[in-house]
Amino acid sequence: MKNEREKTVIKTSIISIISNIVLAGFKAFVGLLASSIAVISDAVNNLSDALSSIITIVGTKLAGKAPDKKHPYGYGRIEYMTSFLVSAIVLYAGITSLIESFKKIIKPENPDYTLTTIIIIVSGIIVKFILGIYVKNKGYKVNSDSLVASGSDAFNDAILSISVLASAIIYMLFKLNIEAYVGIVLSVVIIKSGIELIKESIDNILGMRVESDLAKNIKREVTKEKEVAGAFDLILNNYGPDNYLGSVHIEVSDTLSVSDVDRISRNITKNVQKKYGVILHTIGIYSVNTKDKNIMKIQKDIQNLVFSHEGILQMHGFYIDEKEKNISFDIIIDFKIKNREEVYSQIYDEVKEKYPDYNINITLDIDVSD
Repeated sequence: MKNEREKTVIKTSIISIISNIVLAGFKAFVGLLASSIAVISDAVNNLSDALSSIITIVGTKLAGKAPDKKHPYGYGRIEYMTSFLVSAIVLYAGITSLIESFKKIIKPENPDYTLTTIIIIVSGIIVKFILGIYVKNKGYKVNSDSLVASGSDAFNDAILSISVLASAIIYMLFKLNIEAYVGIVLSVVIIKSGIELIKESIDNILGMRVESDLAKNIKREVTKEKEVAGAFDLILNNYGPDNYLGSVHIEVSDTLSVSDVDRISRNITKNVQKKYGVILHTIGIYSVNTKDKNIMKIQKDIQNLVFSHEGILQMHGFYIDEKEKNISFDIIIDFKIKNREEVYSQIYDEVKEKYPDYNINITLDIDVSD
């Protein structure tokens, strides 16, 4: 599966490289003949796309290296770095185009368009749209941010070429040179796209919240085990596209034996990996009181107290140890609440005041997954 993904990325990138080099050659030739800065800039942009695809190939090959002692989780995150580089090239192309457009406003030059020029530009537009669709679809299919970025760049190039075409036709019909002004508008569009792609790459490098559907599906799979009362605190660490290692907490009855818990945790690990390709290397256990109705009443009272505060998303892992006189549970407070520590302290004080004979252990969990 991993080898197939690598082959797809490399094959798609090679097709993109060949297409862009051929387009760059034709456009550079036509641009020089027509004395059109817009067409020449378009040719340079195609060369930058070819460079982006080369970077994607190098990144994919490096990311595919086997884990070693120094990097036991593999090299998958290199793809996010190459995606960042490709995005930076998109941004650079937009800025360069903007600068050249301003230069043309200050020192305008009248181009010399011909029918051959128009045919080359139209051909480039068609190729770029087809290439953009192909590369982007392949990127989504194999979950490659670099390919998606390259596909988006191809669409931007097609739009840029449409503006060049429109400028050429207007000049041929009315002798009105608007090339530079159209270039400014499109340069801004490309710059905006580059910034958005860079932001997405940085988000992946920093680590993002677990995708909602994936988190919910995994928790649903975990709770399919009949002894599991709930699944919480799902944490997934991303070590490259489709390469997740994580942990989860489960609630089980306090009547289960160690062998029961061992069987349940092994089943969960096996089923989640088989169905979603996610390795849950740690399964934490919350014991649930099931034998004392008075404890259940205390739990209900504390639950009402906790949720009376603004921003409480979840309370779980509740357990009372009567022998040691301990009350333990976890709470999750919304990131939107700026004074989360203050809310936590208020809850702690209120629970302690209501149950002074108990040791109160409240864990402030982080809202990491849905």
